[in-house]
Amino acid sequence: MGTLYLRNVPEELSARLASLAAREGMSVSAFALRELGEAARRADNPALLGELPDLDVSASDVIADLEAGRAGR
Repeated sequence: MGTLYLRNVPEELSARLASLAAREGMSVSAFALRELGEAARRADNPALLGELPDLDVSASDVIADLEAGRAGR
């Protein structure tokens, strides 16, 4: 497993990370690792979406169907 060192982290960001980590009962390192992992996974989303087939369905049709379904509840 690799090691990552971060330098020049602004004090405001460091404090915010510490606050968020404490809220979740995690260390700052564990919290930062989780968040970096999520960001890394999202980086591939545009490529994945680009590989999906075009079903020729407009966004307005999708929204209209959603609203119709909700109205029927």
